[in-house]
Amino acid sequence: MTLCLTPHNLLLLITYEVCLMTYNLSITFAKTLGMKNSYNILTGSKIQNGLKLLVLVLLLSCYSQLKAQLDFSPLDKKLNTYKLELGINYACLIEKDGKVLFKKESPDFDVKTSGTLGSTSQWLTAALVMSFVDQGKLSLDDNITQYLPIFAEYGKKYITLRHCLAGQTGIEAPKGIAKLFEKNRFESLEEEVNSYANKHEILYNPGTAFMYNSIGLNLAARIVEVVSKKSFEQMMMERIVHPLAMKSTSFSDNDRVTPASSGTASALDMTNFMTMILNKGIFNGKRILSEKAVVDMETLQIDASLMKDLPPSLTGFTYGVGEWVLDKDANGQSTVIGFPNMYGSLFFVDKCKGYTFALLTKSLQMESKKETYLAIKKIVDGIIQDNGCATK
Repeated sequence: MTLCLTPHNLLLLITYEVCLMTYNLSITFAKTLGMKNSYNILTGSKIQNGLKLLVLVLLLSCYSQLKAQLDFSPLDKKLNTYKLELGINYACLIEKDGKVLFKKESPDFDVKTSGTLGSTSQWLTAALVMSFVDQGKLSLDDNITQYLPIFAEYGKKYITLRHCLAGQTGIEAPKGIAKLFEKNRFESLEEEVNSYANKHEILYNPGTAFMYNSIGLNLAARIVEVVSKKSFEQMMMERIVHPLAMKSTSFSDNDRVTPASSGTASALDMTNFMTMILNKGIFNGKRILSEKAVVDMETLQIDASLMKDLPPSLTGFTYGVGEWVLDKDANGQSTVIGFPNMYGSLFFVDKCKGYTFALLTKSLQMESKKETYLAIKKIVDGIIQDNGCATK
């Protein structure tokens, strides 16, 4: 019975005990004083049947909750088969309705241990930018030259903030060794963003193609610095990290802050963030983002046919505002959104079934395969009851 002592069942049990104690005292009192009529009433079938009914309600409630306990052993076994993708140190956390459904930890890496987010950092950065949109200090359709005039000087005057958050700036990004060299030569975010204006060519007209790189989110983060007159990380701490109790999250664990890739966080931190997204901008009763901001982030921004140069692990997915759309319904509305990074970690929100999934590796592993993500999602979906969303 102790397995069923939820607040609801505890109240039922206390009610039963109080009724039973009162009942027994009343019988003893009536018998001692010779109150025959009262004694007969108390020992009659109606009173006893009422007590039996209360016991039955308690047992049924307990049974229904025990029956509802989910068997995640298939997921546990599947994760054990992905040693190449995940390594030996990782944490996995699934929550629904504020309750932990599944937790798997390694001896040296639990759900509170910080790990590298990589490109998943962009999800947090996009949320920060949307907090400024909520305030009216920014608009998704603002031209970036309002805040970064250097881009107009180099023929890049048609890029909007929306383009930045949706991977559609059209600006060429360095690749391979050149990418590594360029990342290490900048002293500040301002210096790096200015180089996008005077050192990088436009490959596509803004808004006509999605390219997988860090340029757009770094641009948007720099605009936050210009508008707020504070550093990106300071604003991230004030508006996202601290309000969401993301105690292990930082963007400065590396040599330099890079809004699109230098974030570190724990599986629990990311679960808090995703819970806010799932609850349409609210976390622990406090509004972090407006419902409109969350909806804007989840809304498809480009057709899958216009996605360029995607890594194999992301091919076939589409993109919203700062987050991936991993599945959608028959009407093209997102049902699963998230941010799998290229090297093992996976984070997503299933809006249809109402749960969050966080899988964080201690260190970057070999490049993830899309099949790995799909296999994990399929198992979880088979365990958590479907709420009836019709996916495409």
